Amino acid sequence: MFDTVLVANRGEIAVRVIATLRRLGIRSVAVYSDADADARHVAEADVARRVGPADAARSYLSVPDIVAAAVETGAQAVHPGYGFLSENAAFAKACEDAGIVFVGPPVAAIDAMGDKIRAKETVSAAGVPVVPGANDVSDVDSVAAAAERVGYPVLLKPSAGGGGKGMRLVREPAELPAAVESAQREARGAFGDDRLLVERFVADPRHIEIQVLADRHGTVVHLGERECSLQRRHQKIVEEAPSTLLDADTRARMGKAAVEAARSVGYVGAGTVEFIVSSSAPDEFFFLEMNTRLQVEHPVTELVTGLDLVEWQLRVAAGEPLTFTQDDVRLDGHAVEARVYAEDPARDFVPTGGTVLGLHEASGPHVRVDSGLRQGTAVASHYDPMLAKVIAWGPDRTSALHRLDRALADTAVLGVPTNVPFLRTLLRHPDVVAGRLDTGLVERELSVLTADPDPVEFFVAAALDRVLSLWPTGPVIDPWDVPSGWRLGGNAGVTMRLRVGAAEALVRVEGLPAQARVVVDGAEAVSASAAREGADLVVRVAGEYRRYRRAEACDGAVWYAREGRVVAVSERPNLLASHAESVAAGPVTSPMPGTVLVVKVEPGDTVKAGTPLLVVEAMKMEHTITAPVDGVVSQLDVRAGQQVALDEPLALVTPEEGES
Repeated sequence: MFDTVLVANRGEIAVRVIATLRRLGIRSVAVYSDADADARHVAEADVARRVGPADAARSYLSVPDIVAAAVETGAQAVHPGYGFLSENAAFAKACEDAGIVFVGPPVAAIDAMGDKIRAKETVSAAGVPVVPGANDVSDVDSVAAAAERVGYPVLLKPSAGGGGKGMRLVREPAELPAAVESAQREARGAFGDDRLLVERFVADPRHIEIQVLADRHGTVVHLGERECSLQRRHQKIVEEAPSTLLDADTRARMGKAAVEAARSVGYVGAGTVEFIVSSSAPDEFFFLEMNTRLQVEHPVTELVTGLDLVEWQLRVAAGEPLTFTQDDVRLDGHAVEARVYAEDPARDFVPTGGTVLGLHEASGPHVRVDSGLRQGTAVASHYDPMLAKVIAWGPDRTSALHRLDRALADTAVLGVPTNVPFLRTLLRHPDVVAGRLDTGLVERELSVLTADPDPVEFFVAAALDRVLSLWPTGPVIDPWDVPSGWRLGGNAGVTMRLRVGAAEALVRVEGLPAQARVVVDGAEAVSASAAREGADLVVRVAGEYRRYRRAEACDGAVWYAREGRVVAVSERPNLLASHAESVAAGPVTSPMPGTVLVVKVEPGDTVKAGTPLLVVEAMKMEHTITAPVDGVVSQLDVRAGQQVALDEPLALVTPEEGES
């Protein structure tokens, strides 16, 4: 076994790999960019080495710098995690040339499976079923011809990469030119290769993947399946093991196909073979691709098999044989994982950011959290927005789902808006509870899943908290210091205008914090009381006990968290009228911090509401910004390549004369 291993990654996966290294008594080396100098993975490693600036291309994706760090720190092996260089054959070869073991498959296997076209041809020759389609198409005409042969709807996929980047669903010929342009642009940016493949779109599809493990001595086993059908924009959100769709016979057949796919390229290490299965025909499955690395969702397999996949990656890389056979693999119970992202579901999932002012992560029996967070972590737009994963195990699926929901309710990232409330709503959706899953479920139910809950309870809590802050303390209290709003004629209470996101309310608190009446926007008064317990705020409203985790930001806002919801409450003047007027005027602002990729219009252009104006990229995702009203582009404030901040003005669309 190795004595020193460098982890060529960051965030939660780096922390997770370091944990196994520590358990095995192996010295760990972390690498970091300038943006991650104070990151958790840096603090938890035995040694940390800077590899470059915040730009990933010049730090985490810099093969010479990563290899040099491994050599200089005496690392015998490099674990790539996932993303970044994990499926980069040139990186694996560079490690090999430097005399360092790459904890992953051979270069030839990465090459064979890294190109989707070659991968399909290779596994098809090995008898693995593949989706009907056309390979290696690179212009609109060839894509159109292929789509006509395959039949609409079709799925466009980049040949050179995965992770959902560049994938486009095309339902009819009119959508094809724009989809090809967008898919190729994203594929070039992500993989440096704009070749596409066209596949028949499987109706009511379910995304099921098989975990395989292979040693250098000819043994290949599978560790069962993971259900990954809950997706948005081809990005997984919730994963579970095993799948509710497969029976024992289908599981065995699919597992055997995955093993044959791995054997066909001489695979070594941990890898995942992905299949697409129709809900209406679960005994028929098609090969999608093979991920030649550890998967984000590997913890659910670990919880149902009892195996540490990172440990086995290291043992296999060190030349050790697997100590178990296929007959020894047993799936015990059920496990479900939810990915916590820095994003705002209510604003079309735009990436968010900020500094982690306070952090509480779930714990308890059969709950696991893989996280890269700690208090003080700065979440910026440089990297992928995934912050953590919350995983729960149960003896059956119902108990695992319930345990995961409670774990998410106990999760609080104060200072950074996340998707936790969305995850809880998704887990409690009737179709999810019943196991009726497909890859389109989230998109179909998006309006229900992203409904913004009423913030009234946070207005009440924040108002009481504000009064507590104003209340004098000490052995002697001057009655004139008490914030009662006293005046001739009686106490008027303390009135404040509070804001949560775009929602505002005028809140009045009458009486003492321990015995108050709270009125929100003139509604009926509610009886309430509040007290501080350490850093928490405890509120009782109409007899209901509520505990809020809280943290104060430097801009005066106070963040509150309860039952998975986290909001920032600030005191504001009444801005509703001016806000409404500005929306009617047609200004266009950036919905997230990011980079302008494409500017599709010029000043003077006439546009309709909904016309694409610009494309902004943030955290490796593209967002098209459209015209809010019919009119003329009277102002254009940005250019392609420019960095923009949240709510920064991008353009102004002026309604044409005679239009409201």
